[in-house]
Order: sequence, then C-alpha cells, then structure tokens
Amino acid sequence: MKRLLIAVAFILCAATVSAQGWGVGGRIGSGLEVQGEYQFKSENYVEARFGMSWCHYGGTITANFTLLHQWNIFNMDWTPKAGIWFFDAGAGINVGGREHYAYVGAAGSAKFGIKFNKVPIKLAIDWTPAFGPEILYGGGDSISEFYKHGLANFGVSCVYNF
Repeated sequence: MKRLLIAVAFILCAATVSAQGWGVGGRIGSGLEVQGEYQFKSENYVEARFGMSWCHYGGTITANFTLLHQWNIFNMDWTPKAGIWFFDAGAGINVGGREHYAYVGAAGSAKFGIKFNKVPIKLAIDWTPAFGPEILYGGGDSISEFYKHGLANFGVSCVYNF
C-alpha cells in the first residue's frame, strides 16, 4: 500500500510539473550531480545542482550544491532538422563541504549545447567556475584560504524538459 501511494504521488507530481516548464537531469564533471531547472521565460531560467565532487584534501568526496540564474545569450540554427544550438551564461552561489572542511562562494556558468526538436532533451557542455573562501578546521587548528580548485569545473549535462 505504501508503494502504491508513493507511485501515485510521483505520477501526480510529474503531471503537475509537466505544465510548468521544469527540467531534470544530471551532470558529470568534477563530480556527479543531479540537476533541476525551472524556466521563467525563453530567455532565462534557474538551475540547481546537488551532488558530490572530489576534494583536493586527501582525495575524499564532498557534498556540493550550486544555485544559478541562467540567461540565454543567443541561439544558432545550424542544424534545423536536429535542433537549436544555444549559448547560456549565468551567476549564482556554490556551497559544499565534508567533515572538517567547508567552502562557500560565487559561481558562474558558461554553457554551450543543443535543444533537440523531436525529443525534449537538452545536451550541453559547460564551465562552472566557483570561487570564494574555504575553511579547513579540526584538531585544534583551522586553515582559511581561497577556493582555487573550483575554477576548473568543466562538465557535460543532459536535461529532460517536461
């Protein structure tokens, strides 16, 4: 019975979301992330990512959350039968951490990809630099420095638009 209620709730949520310009997908880059999008209008949208990334301190895994406001800069009609090519850019915030380590800072985004005509899928490659302070604490010591490893955050994403 519990599984049936969960399945019905999922179907109702998916039906509700489908009329509102939502998208869900994933991103592979410096880690693995689940990605959600909400389209305000054709020019801009909000993108949220949550996942894990590899930390440079000891090679451990950190939790990572990024929230971006994206703008559609321009579209190109290079392949009219396949889809529309696009370039988006955005800005937002990035936070993350693990035991005895945390960072928070500004994030940017430059994204190039294609929106297919026959299927509601969007493929893109992006650069999402994040920069700001990081704190390593614990054991009676704390180290604070600039989060320089976030500048090399390249990735590939795939989003299904409802």
